[in-house]
Amino acid sequence: MKCPHCRTDFFDNWIQTPIQRHDAAIMKGGVYDGYPIYPKCLLATCPACKGSTVMFIIESTSDDTSYFVSQVYPRGGRFPPAPSDVPATIAADYAEANEVLPISPKASAALSRRCLQAILSGQGYKGRDLVKQIDAVLDETDTAKALPLALRENIDAIRNFGNFSAHPITDQTTLQVVEVEEGEAEWCLQLLIDLFEHFYVAPAEASAKRAALAKKLSAAGKPPMKKPDNAKAD
Repeated sequence: MKCPHCRTDFFDNWIQTPIQRHDAAIMKGGVYDGYPIYPKCLLATCPACKGSTVMFIIESTSDDTSYFVSQVYPRGGRFPPAPSDVPATIAADYAEANEVLPISPKASAALSRRCLQAILSGQGYKGRDLVKQIDAVLDETDTAKALPLALRENIDAIRNFGNFSAHPITDQTTLQVVEVEEGEAEWCLQLLIDLFEHFYVAPAEASAKRAALAKKLSAAGKPPMKKPDNAKAD
């Protein structure tokens, strides 16, 4: 797993702690899909930073199927934080969409759609609703701006979710909460991560590398690099 504190990858050796009977009497007596349910907490400690991660799980006592999984400490979701290059307002909505995913996929998807709308608007793709913005992205004819094939296919899949297309997301209905299909909320969050990398992280890294090379050329008394005709100013 990836540590939510320091982002280091480590083998998660979970320590299981059942919820005490007097704290879980109601849940222990409950059923889900006809099966008795059993609540427990899991604790993992990162060997790098010694930070703890605590998960709360409700599972079936018959087949270990997990019906509810939530990271309760540190607060957050199953997806990584937004990179520092992402605009603050978009990063904040993404963080909330990630956090509420286990509680309300509908609310998570609504926040993710608002993030997507803001990302596309910032890249110059305007439209009366989000579906039209996605259409504009997919119809992009400038090869320097066109999305890679994998991203094109993923953003097109978002457009084709049934309830998504049935409820156009406009400036006035950005946070409209509608029913979501299985996996839609997770798909939206993963798409945002991919778009963060494409629109914010990769350009920032490329800009930093060019600046470092320009500094070396200047120190060596050599002329600066020539920019392509279609290059944007850093």
